Amino acid sequence: MIKAYLLLGSNEGNRIDWLNKAMAALEQSIGKIVAKSSLYETAAWGKEDQPDFLNMALCIETQLSPQQLLQSILQTEIQLGRHRTVKWGQRTIDIDILFYGNEVIDTPDLKVPHPYIQERRFALVPMNEIAPELLHPILQKTIAELLVSCPDKLEVRLKEF
Repeated sequence: MIKAYLLLGSNEGNRIDWLNKAMAALEQSIGKIVAKSSLYETAAWGKEDQPDFLNMALCIETQLSPQQLLQSILQTEIQLGRHRTVKWGQRTIDIDILFYGNEVIDTPDLKVPHPYIQERRFALVPMNEIAPELLHPILQKTIAELLVSCPDKLEVRLKEF
């Protein structure tokens, strides 16, 4: 079993419902969720003229290869109404592979660790909640260290219910 770390995000419709549906689908198709962060709300990053995102990080134990994991995630996004029309645009669900064990993968359709995690507070804050000591295999810094040095100043707010 490999531990894969994923970032889930939604900024369309009932965001909490989309995240819950995504978790249920991922557990059926990928493996057991062994850790999940709280929900965090953040203004949109990259394309700012859209609703705020809810984000959360998951750790899933899986037997899938990295490519199988990617294909399963893409299928889950499609099943949950994701349409890729505008880069960084509004979406029902977005699922990114942040880490796959301690592997480094660099193919045209998959780059792991996520190439921009160190620049995105909305990914580092929930990851810091569930895996602060996880070591980035390229940068050789923990998630906690990456969060401290992150240049992104976008506010990441814990979502209270």
